[in-house]
Amino acid sequence: MRVLYATALVVLSDQLSKLFIKGFSIPWLSIDVKGLPLGTSINVIGDFVRLTYIENAGMAMGIDLGLKAVLSIFSIVAAFGIFFFLYTMRTERLGFRLALALILGGAIGNLIDRVFYGVLYHEAPLLYGKVVDFIDVDFVHIKIFGFQMTRFFVFNVADASVTIGVLLLLFFYRSFGPQRKAGGPESDVLPPVAP
Repeated sequence: MRVLYATALVVLSDQLSKLFIKGFSIPWLSIDVKGLPLGTSINVIGDFVRLTYIENAGMAMGIDLGLKAVLSIFSIVAAFGIFFFLYTMRTERLGFRLALALILGGAIGNLIDRVFYGVLYHEAPLLYGKVVDFIDVDFVHIKIFGFQMTRFFVFNVADASVTIGVLLLLFFYRSFGPQRKAGGPESDVLPPVAP
């Protein structure tokens, strides 16, 4: 299951980026990275791309139902479920497995924040941590029915990985599925829909 290298790369890059944004200290190695103060925003490419450090106590896009421990436990179960599904699909096409590996990496990346960051940073008990978000991009301008949005939701590497994995599944779903044997009766072409 070499696609798990992609999962590991996502988790590693996600966690390293979050640690540098939030800050960390390893006294016995004389390492002390200050990070950004919460709420700080720094321009990277003008105002188009910024580093904006926020913490998300809820789900995607800041939705908070107030069930943090339940969300953390659900995330753990979901990560194990994705891993098991990926294992059972280990003979499927590479693109399909890679999409699942990216989703798994993103799920694990944010899961680490929720489960451990509260304890590591002395902010909350186990399972009650907040997800670190910091990528702030200005490519969405929406004004509809009184709702206005001038920037996209602040996200992180794990969120981007999940999104890319889901998009791979959606855009290329027809080429995914069981690999067909040459000359077999099965076809990759969907049957026509009756009117």
